[in-house]
Amino acid sequence: MCKGLAGLPASCLRSAKDMKHRLGFLLQKSDSCEHSSAHSKKDKVAVCQRVSQEEVKKWAESLENLITHECGLATFRAFLKSEYSEENIDFWVSCEEYRKTKSPAKLSPKAKKIYEEFISVQATKEVNLDSHTREETGRNVLEPTVTCFDEAQRKIFNLMEKDSYRRFLKSRFYLDLATPSSGRAEKQKGAKGPADCASLPPQCA
Repeated sequence: MCKGLAGLPASCLRSAKDMKHRLGFLLQKSDSCEHSSAHSKKDKVAVCQRVSQEEVKKWAESLENLITHECGLATFRAFLKSEYSEENIDFWVSCEEYRKTKSPAKLSPKAKKIYEEFISVQATKEVNLDSHTREETGRNVLEPTVTCFDEAQRKIFNLMEKDSYRRFLKSRFYLDLATPSSGRAEKQKGAKGPADCASLPPQCA
C-alpha cells in the first residue's frame, strides 16, 4: 500500500498520476456525452418549434396527417406519454417499421418481438385489442408476412382517432403550436374561442 506523500516510491506517484488522469478523462467524457444528448434534444425541440402554422393546422385535419409528420408524431407521443398511453403510438410505429422489412428471414424475429411487447398476455406495453383480433394476430405471427399486423394496427389507429386524438387537439401540446403568440395574448385578455379549452379540464367539448 502507498501511504502519505513523503517518501513515496516513484512507482506509487506514477500510479496515482495515472489514476488521476483516467478519472479526469472519464469525467470529461461523461460531461461530453451529457452535453451532446442535451444538445440533440434541444435541436429537435427547436426544429419542431419552427413548424409552419400551415403544417400544424393540417394535423387537425386527420390523425394520419399528424402521425406521418415527424414533429407531429413527436408531439402526439409526448401528449400520450402525459396520459400514460404511449403504447398505442409505439405499437403503430413498430407496425409501420415492420411492414418495411425486406428480408424474409427477419420477419419472424421482428414479428415475435412486436407480439411479445404489445399483444401477448405478458406484454410489457399491452395495447387494447379485442380477443378476436388478438387471437388472429397470434396465428399470423406463427407464419409471418409483412401484413400480419395490419388488422391490429388498424384497430389501434381507430382507437386513437376516436379517443386520444380528439383530446390531443384540445390540449396545450397542440394549441400552443396552433395558436400564434399574438392570438394567445388576445385570448388571455378575454376573447373566447377553441383555444380556451387549453385551460379547461379534459372534458371540455
